[in-house]
Amino acid sequence: MSKLPRMVDSGIFVSSSTAETIALGEKCGELLAAGDVLVLTGDLGAGKTQFTKGIARGMGITADVTSPTFTIEMVYEGSVMPLYHFDLYRLNDSSQLDDIGLFDAMESDGPTVIEWGEQFADDIGDDRADVFISRLDGAGDANATDAATSDLGEGTGDISATSAEPLREIRFVAHNKRGQELIERLVLFLH
Repeated sequence: MSKLPRMVDSGIFVSSSTAETIALGEKCGELLAAGDVLVLTGDLGAGKTQFTKGIARGMGITADVTSPTFTIEMVYEGSVMPLYHFDLYRLNDSSQLDDIGLFDAMESDGPTVIEWGEQFADDIGDDRADVFISRLDGAGDANATDAATSDLGEGTGDISATSAEPLREIRFVAHNKRGQELIERLVLFLH
């Protein structure tokens, strides 16, 4: 397995490569349970699908994971349970969520990962954890860059110069007890 991203605060990681983003997703996938819901938020190219590839790998899924932008949903069979992967980028209205089977998947026999779900957060509800993925090369939030690099501590030098790929901040935010437990277990697992 690849090197893991550096944890800069509880539930906040800085990834220096696609491989590190996938590795963090893999550890997360090992901890997910049926009914867990992750809403992945980030700009195009931030790493949402790469993180999901890692989740799938951590669940024992060997299929090639791609963003279901046009199909909206993909179901991947894992060694223990399925992974429900949604991409809501093309949806315009929350009434479409029931039509695509999102709520059924959220209450089913595997975890649900939702890309571009932030605009439907109220409809999805609080039984979830959010994962914010931001590029730290100026293509994302400049404030996130300052926060992530300042938390790396003295003596680390210019971390942006250590990687050919842009750094990414991956921040977990829980909205319920299970989401908080997931983040705490991930932090303990990686500490």
